[in-house]
Amino acid sequence: MINQFSRTELLIGSENINKLKNSTVAVFGIGGVGGFVAEALARAGIGHLVLIDNDTVSLTNINRQIVALHSTIGKYKTEVMRDRIADINPDAVVEVHNYFYLPENKDDFDFSKYDYVVDAVDTVAAKLSIIEEAKQCNVPVISSMGAGNKLNPTMFEVTDISKTSVCPLAKVMRYELKKRGIKNVKVVYSKEPAIKASVPEGYDESTSKRSVPGSISFVPSVAGLIVAGEVIKDISGIN
Repeated sequence: MINQFSRTELLIGSENINKLKNSTVAVFGIGGVGGFVAEALARAGIGHLVLIDNDTVSLTNINRQIVALHSTIGKYKTEVMRDRIADINPDAVVEVHNYFYLPENKDDFDFSKYDYVVDAVDTVAAKLSIIEEAKQCNVPVISSMGAGNKLNPTMFEVTDISKTSVCPLAKVMRYELKKRGIKNVKVVYSKEPAIKASVPEGYDESTSKRSVPGSISFVPSVAGLIVAGEVIKDISGIN
C-alpha cells in the first residue's frame, strides 16, 4: 500500500522501515542543527521522538532554524516541532520536555528507554553529561560540534571525537571526554576555520554573556541532516 514512506521503503526495505518505526530517538536541542535532525528523523519514519529544549523561537532564528517562522515567534521550539511531526507522520509519538538539559537534572531522563541519543545542544557541560549518560546505558549517541561562524557545509565530516581537529568545541570535548575516560564517541564536525563574525549595527555585545556566532541557512541544516542520516543508518543497519 502506498504511504508517506513508500519511497524510503524502496531504498531500505520493509524490514528496516519497521526498525525505524519501532525506535525511540531523543534529540537534545531543537535549534539550527537539532531541528533538522528531528525533521529528517520524522520523515524517515522514526516512530517515537523525544524532544528536549526550553528555548522559544525568536526573530533571529528565522535565518536558519526549521521551526522558526514569523508565525511561530515566542512559541516553544519543541512544540512547534511536535506539530510539524504530527503533520508529517500522524502515527508518530512525540514527547516534549520544555527545559534545558543540565547535569543537575539528568535524573529526569531515563536514557535506557532510548534507542539512540542525539546531542545538538550548545553548552559543554550539557554535552558531556548527555554523552556520559548515554554511554552508561549502552545507548548509541552522536554529538554535533560547532556549526556557527562557518560558510562551507561540504567540510562537515563524521568521525570519532579522537580524530577531530581545528574545531574549538571539538578540542574542548576531546579533552574533557578523555579526562573522563569516555571513548568511541561519534561526532559531526567541520575542519573549516571559524569566520570572525562582524557585530551587527545596534547590537550591544556588552549585554551578552557570550559572543553570538554568525550563522546562515545552509550550514547548520546540513550538519543536522548528516546527524540524522547517521542515526537512521545505524538503527536500520544499512551502513
